Amino acid sequence: MTSATILQLYPHPATLPLQGLYLSHDLRRLEKKEPFVYANFVASLDGRIAIADREKGGMKVPSQIANERDWRLFQELAIQADLIITTGRYLRDYAAGKAQEILRVYDDPRFADLQVWRATQGLPTHPDLAVISSSLDFPIPDALTQGGRRVLVVTDRNADPQRVRALETTLGQVLVAGDERVEGRTFVQRMGELGYRFIYSAAGPKIAHMLLADDVLDRLYLTQVCRILGGAPFSSIVEGPLLEAAVNLPLRSLYYDPSVFNGAGQLFGCYGRD
Repeated sequence: MTSATILQLYPHPATLPLQGLYLSHDLRRLEKKEPFVYANFVASLDGRIAIADREKGGMKVPSQIANERDWRLFQELAIQADLIITTGRYLRDYAAGKAQEILRVYDDPRFADLQVWRATQGLPTHPDLAVISSSLDFPIPDALTQGGRRVLVVTDRNADPQRVRALETTLGQVLVAGDERVEGRTFVQRMGELGYRFIYSAAGPKIAHMLLADDVLDRLYLTQVCRILGGAPFSSIVEGPLLEAAVNLPLRSLYYDPSVFNGAGQLFGCYGRD
């Protein structure tokens, strides 16, 4: 039987319910002058967050580490956001049927309590989406704009003007947050100017690098499934040039969940400055 509880290892030993674990972190109490930015990944012990999808092409979260208990906590983080970061690549994969909807609480009875939580906070039904893209080559699936969800497109000054105009006709707003590429600090400042206070990155390792390079990532949530996969190509949690300065993200909490993959287990770590 799958246990409804997990073990807290740090900052002190305890047995806690899985459901509500990340809601109890109450991220919205951490509001500060600039938007609070946090990210989440699930990885194998050898650092793989994505491997080649040999059937559909591109990359995918390995089935050997994907699991419903981690997915539950992903949703608990997403539901606390004002804005969720995604990418043009994700939208292409979504349209092709190769990606999950990143916020599925509204048509899944398993997450009914998260709907209630968001309503009791007085928040809009859905967090908005920020699509970061230089190419602007992606569709906007109807499902992602339902329920009043706003979709912002964020690009750089080199973006194709014709594509910018087409997206402005469809969505109403395309924002520039950098010259040669979207810059983390400029992006966060622009989002703050629009009133977004809590920004959740559900994007991949290149966006993580963008946020870390400009030192605007406040928290990292990392699930490490206790399995080794090997193989290449693969993606890790950060991809890009060596960071000019190492980013310190001290351990805030650590939990152990033995109830996946026939006892292999997984660790839920929270790292950040707050």
